[in-house]
Amino acid sequence: MAHSSTVTNHKPLTERERQMASQILNIAFTIHKALGPGLLESAYEKCFCYESEKRKIPYLKQQYIDIVYDGLIISEGLRIDILADDLVIIELKAQDNDHPVWDAQILSYLKLTGKRSGYIFNFHVPLMKDGIKRMIL
Repeated sequence: MAHSSTVTNHKPLTERERQMASQILNIAFTIHKALGPGLLESAYEKCFCYESEKRKIPYLKQQYIDIVYDGLIISEGLRIDILADDLVIIELKAQDNDHPVWDAQILSYLKLTGKRSGYIFNFHVPLMKDGIKRMIL
């Protein structure tokens, strides 16, 4: 998985969004450098939350979100791995292969929540830079 960013006609990110992105990327690199690939996704999630706390970044983990379809409210219709500072959706993976559905998943999450940016971090790579995807709406 190569580091990429969706290229759409989106508004520039705010300074707060840029600072949050920088910190989130730093957390992912810090964890991967210390632990490397091969652990369960849940271990990376615990470390990500721990690093967020150390940096005083508010977050919610395994956050259920209601979705609305044609007036129907679907309780807990989706679950986000981590929502950082009520701004950035973070999906954590620890799998051998990149799956195209991950991109669709994060894009759906962004659209359904009204958030503008999200990351997919796949920790099961030799170099973390190859396990990052960034999506911006």
